[in-house]
Amino acid sequence: MARRGGVSGDAVAVERLGARLYARAWGRPVLFLEEPMPLMGHIAFGVIDRGTNVLQVRPTTICPLSCVFCSVDAGPRSRWRRAEYIVEPRWLASWVGDAAREKGVTVEALIDGVGDPFTYPWLPRLVRLLKETGVVHSVAAETHGETLSKRLIDELEEAGLDRVNLSIESLDPEKARRLAATPWYDVERVRRLAEYIARETSIDLHVTPVWLPGVNDEDVVEIIEWAYRIGAGKRWPPVTVQKYIAHRRGRHPPGVREPGWDEYWRWLRELEERTGKRLTWSMEEWGMRRAPRVRNPLPRGSRVAVQVAAPGWLRGEWLAVAPGHRRVVTLVSAPWARPGQLVPARIISDKDGILIARPV
Repeated sequence: MARRGGVSGDAVAVERLGARLYARAWGRPVLFLEEPMPLMGHIAFGVIDRGTNVLQVRPTTICPLSCVFCSVDAGPRSRWRRAEYIVEPRWLASWVGDAAREKGVTVEALIDGVGDPFTYPWLPRLVRLLKETGVVHSVAAETHGETLSKRLIDELEEAGLDRVNLSIESLDPEKARRLAATPWYDVERVRRLAEYIARETSIDLHVTPVWLPGVNDEDVVEIIEWAYRIGAGKRWPPVTVQKYIAHRRGRHPPGVREPGWDEYWRWLRELEERTGKRLTWSMEEWGMRRAPRVRNPLPRGSRVAVQVAAPGWLRGEWLAVAPGHRRVVTLVSAPWARPGQLVPARIISDKDGILIARPV
C-alpha cells in the first residue's frame, strides 16, 4: 500500500464525518474510519449484531490473497471493489462495548470480515481494548494465515486472544497456491505456525476449510485429520467444514458448483463416519445463545436524509451517514452523488441492522 496524508484533490472522503484517505491499495483508496463515523449499519466494517451473544467485529476489508472461491471478491484481483476501509481501534472497541451493554449480555467478539483481519496493523491492541470493555468474555479472530508470524502470535496471546479460526483449503503447496491465486502463498509456513498456536500457546485453534466439491474433497479429509492430530480444539470445537457459497459478486471457480444444503450435511455425515471425527456442533457447544438485538433506529421503509461521506465498498455504492441516528448507510442508485452532499433516501434493506438506502 502507498500511504498518503490528508484527503485527495478529488475529495474521496469528508474528514469531519470520520473518513479520510489513509493509503491506496491495488488502485483503490483505503479509507481510515474514526470518530464520529458510526460503526453499525455496514457489512464491510464496524460491528454486526445477528441476535446472539456473538458480535462480529470488522476492523479492515484488506486481504492480500485473491482466492478463486472468495465469496466477497477480496484481494488484488477484485473486480467489484471500489474502496477499502480500516477502522481506528479504540473507536471500534467502544462500539463493541456499547452494543454489548445495550444487549445486556457479555459477548464473544469475533474479529472477522470481508478481508483478512490479520492484515490489521493494530490487531493486538484491538484485542486488548476489547477485553478491557468488561463486557467481552472471549475474542476470536479469523485468518487464512498468510500474514501470521510467531511474533504476532505471541503478541496476540499476551493481549488475550482466545481463538484463531484458520481457513485452509489444502495442505498441498501447489494446490494451495492455485486456490489462493497467489504465487507467494506458502501453506507449509502457515501449517507450521498453526501447529505452534495449537501446541505452544494458550490460544485455541479452530480449523475451517471450505469444501469445493470435486476440487479439494480429499484435501479436506487430510486437513480434518491434521487438525485433530496437532491438538486443535482446546476449548472450542477443533474443525468446521465450510460450505462453498456462490455469491453473485463473489468468485466462481471453473467447474465448481455450489452444493445444496442437504448434500452438504450428507457429505459431512459421511466424513464423520470415514474419519471417526466429529464435524458438527451445536450452538451450546460453541457457547452461543440467542440474545436481544441492538435496536435499529432505521427500519426498512424509513425515510432519512443521509450525508455522503466517501466512496462505497463496491462499485455503484456510496458510504453515507444518517445524522442523528448514529448509523452508517450504503447508498445505491446515486451515480451523481458527491462527498458532503445531503441526499433524501429510503431504507430498502435492514437485515441484521445492515442498512441499504436508495434516493427518493
